[in-house]
Amino acid sequence: MYFLKSIMQFSLVGWILISSPTQAAQIYITDYASDADAKVYVTQYQSDANCIVYETAYKSDNDPGVWYFTKYKSDARATIYYTKYKSDASLIVYFTKYKSDARCRY
Repeated sequence: MYFLKSIMQFSLVGWILISSPTQAAQIYITDYASDADAKVYVTQYQSDANCIVYETAYKSDNDPGVWYFTKYKSDARATIYYTKYKSDASLIVYFTKYKSDARCRY
């Protein structure tokens, strides 16, 4: 049952974070794990990541793996919580300096 729940949560998170055709995935960072759609662990290694993320300053960027961080939860498509532990994460991300490297694997 836990395995099925994990797969469903992972699929939902993937759909939320990469499915917007008109704008970047708008992300809100919360301080509480219970408020989050996904628990995110940031890795130092690109090969460990489910998503290679490029942070943009523009909502209008619409490439997969491009995230726009919003100040308001009501504007966000997804709410994330950063965890210190990889084992707690539902999504493992690597932040890239290059927009062309951004992508998500599901």
